[in-house]
Amino acid sequence: MGIFDVPAGMLIEEIAKELKGKVQQPEIFNYVKTGAHNERTPNNPDWFFVRNASILYQIYKHGSTGTGSLRTYYGGRKNRGVKPEAKKKASGKVIRVCLQQLEKNGLLKKAKKGRVVTGQGEKLLYTKSKEVQKVVDEINKKKLMQKQERMDRIEANTKRRLEEKKAAVQKANAEAQKEKRPEAKEAPKEQKEQPTTKGSPEGKGEKHERRPEGKKA
Repeated sequence: MGIFDVPAGMLIEEIAKELKGKVQQPEIFNYVKTGAHNERTPNNPDWFFVRNASILYQIYKHGSTGTGSLRTYYGGRKNRGVKPEAKKKASGKVIRVCLQQLEKNGLLKKAKKGRVVTGQGEKLLYTKSKEVQKVVDEINKKKLMQKQERMDRIEANTKRRLEEKKAAVQKANAEAQKEKRPEAKEAPKEQKEQPTTKGSPEGKGEKHERRPEGKKA
């Protein structure tokens, strides 16, 4: 795992924690600005150690670097009110003290043009990059788990909605079928059969006169 494979901000923070017990911050730096472009002193009480770690990282990244290049890099735009903003360089005093402190701890050494990172400084960068990578892996793992949980919830909600929709459609179809089905008609009442008289060929109950006996027509 290389130094540039991890987030630079996290790496610089870890190096700053390591340098906090090694480099010494001048007391006057509690009251100074880091450049003419800033309106106030830094809000971070550990800004001096962060600046040392950042300088170490920048020199490793770009190779031999001097104070002038670092002043340009850490500079910024000065707010001049109604006038256009002006580009200002960072404080040279702060950068020189940082370089001297890093060199004193064996992390930098003088070169033909500026300073370069020593083997000890490179070892510190690699060691901290491995620690940062572990933290990054844990963060990515946690994010992946959260993403999977979110996808599972979405899938469960989608499945539930589909089941509710399916049940609603089935209920609507059942009600529609019930409305289309004709109502059952009442069975006709049975009519009582009337008794028929004898001699009625058609069984209609017609009456016939009987002739008196002993008389001829």
